[in-house]
Amino acid sequence: MKLNSISLINYKSFSSADFEFDDKINCFVGNNGVGKTNVLDAIYHLAFAKSYFNPITVQNIKHDEEFFVVNGNFIKNDQEEKIVVSAKKGVKRVVKRNGKIYDRISEHIGLIPLVIISPTDRDLIIEGSDTRRKFLDGVISLSNSLYLNKLINYNKLLQQRNALLKYFYINRTFDSDALAVYDEQLIALGGYMHSTRTSFLKSFTPIFKKYYQQISRSEEAVDIYYKADFNNTNPALVLKNAQQKDLQLQYTSVGTHKDDLLFLLDNHLVKKFGSQGQQKSFLTALKLAQFEFIKQESGTVPILLLDDIFDKLDESRVSQIIDMVNDDQFGQLFISDTHPERTEAVIKQTEQSYKIFKL
Repeated sequence: MKLNSISLINYKSFSSADFEFDDKINCFVGNNGVGKTNVLDAIYHLAFAKSYFNPITVQNIKHDEEFFVVNGNFIKNDQEEKIVVSAKKGVKRVVKRNGKIYDRISEHIGLIPLVIISPTDRDLIIEGSDTRRKFLDGVISLSNSLYLNKLINYNKLLQQRNALLKYFYINRTFDSDALAVYDEQLIALGGYMHSTRTSFLKSFTPIFKKYYQQISRSEEAVDIYYKADFNNTNPALVLKNAQQKDLQLQYTSVGTHKDDLLFLLDNHLVKKFGSQGQQKSFLTALKLAQFEFIKQESGTVPILLLDDIFDKLDESRVSQIIDMVNDDQFGQLFISDTHPERTEAVIKQTEQSYKIFKL
C-alpha cells in the first residue's frame, strides 16, 4: 500500500498544497502550527473519510472558506486507486473512488489500510470506555465489513430503543412488548459483536504483548481484559433487570455498547499505576499490534503515520522503531517532527530512501 501524491484545497490550515511522496519514508518538519499534523490528518481522512483529530467534518474546512477537497493517488496490489474526499458547508460530505461516489461511506472502510500513532492516543488510557470501544471496533471493522454493518445497525437500534424509553418517561406509560422487539434485535446483534470482539482479542493480545516487551525491554506483565455486561450471563435477563433503571435514565444502561477494555500492567490498571514511560510503551505497542493485525488480515502492509513521535519517545524506544523499519516490518511511513536535524539524523539510521518536506 503506497500513497504517491496528495493535494489539498482549503483543508484546515492549507489554502492549496501538493505533495509527491517517497515510497518509503516521508517527513514533515517545521515549527508548531505550520500544518505538519494537518498533512498526516489529510492522509488519514482519505483512508477513513473522517479526521482523526476532529470528526466534525465541516470544522476541517479552512476558516472563511466554504469547502475543502483532499485528493490522493494510491497504489494497492499494483492497481491505482484515486480517492477524493470533499465537504461543503450545509452539504453532506462526498467520498469518491476512481471517480465514482460511494452510496454508503462505510463501503470505503478497509480499502486503505492505515495506522496512526499520535500523542492524542493517550486518550485510550485516560478517557472513558467509549474511546477504547472505538479503537476496538475500528481495528475489527477494517477487515470485517459484516461486523461494521452490524455495529451500524446496532447503534441505530440503540437510538430507537432510547427514543422509546424517553417516550415512556415523558408520557408516563410503558409497553413491555414494544420494548421486547428492540431487546431481541439488540441481543442478536450484540451477541455477534461480543463473540467477534472476544475472538479478536484472543488473536490481538499476544501480538500486543510481543511488541510491549520489544519496545520496553522489560519483564513487566501486560494484558488486556475485555469487560462486558454479557460475559457469561443471560443477555435477556441483564436487559430485563436494568429495565426500571433504563426508564428513569431514559437510555439503555447495559449492553454491548457499554463494553470496555481494561489495560493492565502487572495486574494493575495502567491508567492508575503506570509511569509515563510505561504508558507510552503500552500505547505504542497497542498501535504496532494494530498495524501487524491489519497486515495479517488484509494481506497488505498498512501505511503508518507517526505524529510527533520522536518528541514523545525516548532514544531507546526510537531505536526499536528504527530497527523495525530496517527489518522491513513497515511499508510507507509518514512522520511529523519539530526538529529537522533530529529527524534527518534518525532517518539516516534506517538506510531507507526518504523525503523531507520543510513547512
